[in-house]
Amino acid sequence: MTTYLSQILGKPVWDAKGQRLGRCADVLVAEVETGFPSLRAIALRNGKEPHLIGAESIAWLTPSIILNTADPPTYETRGDELWLARQVLDRQIVDTEGRRLVRVNDLQLTRVSTNGIRYHLAGADVGTLGMLRRLGVEGLAITIFKLLRRQPPEAIIPWRDVAPLQADQPIRLRVSFEKISELPPADIADIIEDLDRPTGEALLQTLDTETIADTMQEIEPDLQASMLRTLLPEQAADVLEEMGPDDAADLLADLQPTQRAKLLELMEDEDALDVKKLLTYPEDTAGGIMTTEFATIPMGLTVGEALDYLRRSPAAHEDEALYYVYVVAEMQKLQGIITLRDLVLAAPDVRVRDIMETGFITVHPLRSQREVARLVAKYNLLAVPVVDDQEVIHGIVTVDDAIDAIIPTAWKKRLPRVF
Repeated sequence: MTTYLSQILGKPVWDAKGQRLGRCADVLVAEVETGFPSLRAIALRNGKEPHLIGAESIAWLTPSIILNTADPPTYETRGDELWLARQVLDRQIVDTEGRRLVRVNDLQLTRVSTNGIRYHLAGADVGTLGMLRRLGVEGLAITIFKLLRRQPPEAIIPWRDVAPLQADQPIRLRVSFEKISELPPADIADIIEDLDRPTGEALLQTLDTETIADTMQEIEPDLQASMLRTLLPEQAADVLEEMGPDDAADLLADLQPTQRAKLLELMEDEDALDVKKLLTYPEDTAGGIMTTEFATIPMGLTVGEALDYLRRSPAAHEDEALYYVYVVAEMQKLQGIITLRDLVLAAPDVRVRDIMETGFITVHPLRSQREVARLVAKYNLLAVPVVDDQEVIHGIVTVDDAIDAIIPTAWKKRLPRVF
């Protein structure tokens, strides 16, 4: 049997002898339980402070709230309860299955008889029908839909797919941490951007360092800097180390010089050096948008030796996409480019120089971002190497960073992410 919180709140509570004890002011469930948390107690109001009655004393919640005893003991809170009316109703929650932020219009309870627990929180109603139910016109709305020969729109999210967010204690449920952190970073970023600032900041701080870094790279640039400032300096430095050097440089460029210098000092020397190098270039140039994470192999290798080299190369492990491999001579002078596909499909004893591309497109570090984007589009490239006048490769500009100049960030986030 299913009932809704709106059908319970304000309703009279009767004991086993038929005496009215007061009205239901709230319903408490076990916050720490995953899936469908059990009902712990109801809060009873009779003109005084709310009095809590434990679930074991509740016989029925609907059509009337009836107890199974004439003298129900007082329920003592344990500190891990979730108050549905106070902390969930009308609040924002994350639908982890639909990967979206929604508002709770009502809450669904179901009656079962497992292990003596009769009621569980089953789901959150985030649809129009839930709001109409609270206004007392659900029946009329359903009748109208029937006359129109249409099904009433239902939007019940099973509670196992819910991660509550509460303004007074912004990310209070421990289970929420795990559910939200398992979402793709782009979805987490969308949720944070839709939340009010304090709740969004609190959500970000519940994530691990790697997830924060991945999420920060998906957040709108205008919000990134303010989000980073909410983290402790040591944690902020760790996040910057996890980010791509180009993204970290872009973020640091938006900070005050003193704060930027402090974070660079806290970062690992190698990571800080890469970021400092990128900060020396104007932000709208190839050098300003390039990443220093790319895979290289030395000249003179066979295909088999090249693949073995890549397996052992720290730089190759840092290259998240690893689509192009750059063949270099001494002093990192670029000699050729080969796709990983061609490298994998070639016979092990074939010389890399015989199958690499030598007529490749490059850009100078000071080439404008728009010009880089034009070249990427014209030649259908996933990345373009950035080389200086001596043909030394300093980094690569990936397609997603190149098109930032011509496609708004909000649109870019909807495109397939290659790098």
